[in-house]
Amino acid sequence: MHMSSLGHMTSLKAEFFNRDPRRVARALLGKLLVRKTARGILAGRIVETEAYLGKGDAAAHAAAGKTARNAVLFGPPGHAYVYFIYGNHYCLNVSCLPDGVPGCVLFRALEPVSGIERMAEARGIVVTKEIDLRRISSLNKISSGPGRMAEALEITRERDNGKSLVSPRSDLRLADDGYRVRRVMVTPRIGIVKSAEQPLRYFIAGNPFVSGRRTARASS
Repeated sequence: MHMSSLGHMTSLKAEFFNRDPRRVARALLGKLLVRKTARGILAGRIVETEAYLGKGDAAAHAAAGKTARNAVLFGPPGHAYVYFIYGNHYCLNVSCLPDGVPGCVLFRALEPVSGIERMAEARGIVVTKEIDLRRISSLNKISSGPGRMAEALEITRERDNGKSLVSPRSDLRLADDGYRVRRVMVTPRIGIVKSAEQPLRYFIAGNPFVSGRRTARASS
């Protein structure tokens, strides 16, 4: 797998997220998640997502209605919803659908693209001793999995929850660099009990940075 540098990027607009989370989850594959820092840009290509559908979805945080914790899900599309899980890591989601209608997409894995050594550092990984950045198995440790990728991009609830992911002023944005995904795979979601059978997990077929099982039915 070739690690590319960043080229021309176009920020995604709020309208991109103002639709069914299932469509957004699929469309986000191949896009870039970009963090601007004083020391440079950290970025990864989105290779795995999960859709959460709101009040009718028992696994969704919005299922029980609006609370202080999940208010972002009921707000306008294109905003970060960050939560802490298992007492040890954060998960990043983006709000979908019109203001007042809950729904989101969870980011499950990134392919490191830019600022890879900084991302490893944020994960507490010593590049020269613990991993070789030329090896896929080492790069997987940086941003393959929702907790790992959030840590690699220094995402926390305090810093990022409610933040616009589409504003040009935001230090955490979603962008398109023209990359096109050839084939998408669809499976049930991972690590949940309620509504676990629904085929709402999407990933780029054959991509080695996908965090969970990589076999499923293909989808055009």
